[in-house]
Amino acid sequence: MSMFWTIWISVITLGSIIGCYFLLRWCLSNETGVAEGESMGHEFDGIEEINNPLPKWWTIMFYITIVWGLIYLALYPGLGSWQGLWGWKSSNQNIQSLEESRQAREDAAEKGLLVQYDRELDVAAEKFDPIFEAYAQVPIEELANDPEAIKVGQRLFLQNCSQCHGSDARGQNGGFPNLTDDDWLYGGSPAKIKETLIMGRQAAMPAWLDAMGEQGIEEVVAYVLSLSGRDVDQDLKEAGKPRFAACAACHGADGKGNQALGAPNLTDNIWLYGGSQRAVTETLTYGRNGVMPSFKKTLGEDKIHVVATYVYSLSN
Repeated sequence: MSMFWTIWISVITLGSIIGCYFLLRWCLSNETGVAEGESMGHEFDGIEEINNPLPKWWTIMFYITIVWGLIYLALYPGLGSWQGLWGWKSSNQNIQSLEESRQAREDAAEKGLLVQYDRELDVAAEKFDPIFEAYAQVPIEELANDPEAIKVGQRLFLQNCSQCHGSDARGQNGGFPNLTDDDWLYGGSPAKIKETLIMGRQAAMPAWLDAMGEQGIEEVVAYVLSLSGRDVDQDLKEAGKPRFAACAACHGADGKGNQALGAPNLTDNIWLYGGSQRAVTETLTYGRNGVMPSFKKTLGEDKIHVVATYVYSLSN
């Protein structure tokens, strides 16, 4: 988490707790002009309002919750990137191997920090790791014919990938590609799918407004749309064709893209951020910087092998 968000979260969280303290102090003060225990001059349905302070037990409970909140945030993570004095973690995502994970939990046990969740991780690892290790020995093309492996891969996909690509893996506008067709930015072979999951991807479509100006972008948009068979203004198209030379370095002179760079094919009418004239204009004007995160630490290579098998099966 960046320092900005760490400060943002910390100020709001600590400010809320401190604000509760001052609110409580204000509620305990008598600002009514009526002595405690005397009538406030209000009566409804035979019930008279008396100027009484908060009950002592209620006040004490408020103070306890405020102090408890501060102690908790000092010991455990809760303020942005602050990990707490005890360094507690809910999972072993950042540990590179099972052996290191077990050693870390043994060290934590000596400090009295071992939690039930970690014990459950050990039990799950002993039960399921051999299964994933066996799957990892089978080539993806063969594993894609195993219905049980596909079911496991689908469950992992739903847990880790569906938030962006959708539960049906058909993606959505905004930079989340459809994984069920045969259109791939970086390649759809088993090796390339695994590479994407392990390493992640960082897109780099630059903004062209300063270089081309609004008129130049309008012309290039017309030419780009024409590549996929769209009806466009012919004068703008012809003016945009020579300008497209700046785009050909990534997308190719024919506009068919380059999987080595993750540059999309502009001739198939499949658009990652939308194919309307407005959407393409926005892409050229402001650029795009989509990010596909690495899942190497989150899942490990054996599980990635199974997820890659499921993704491969969707379009094969």
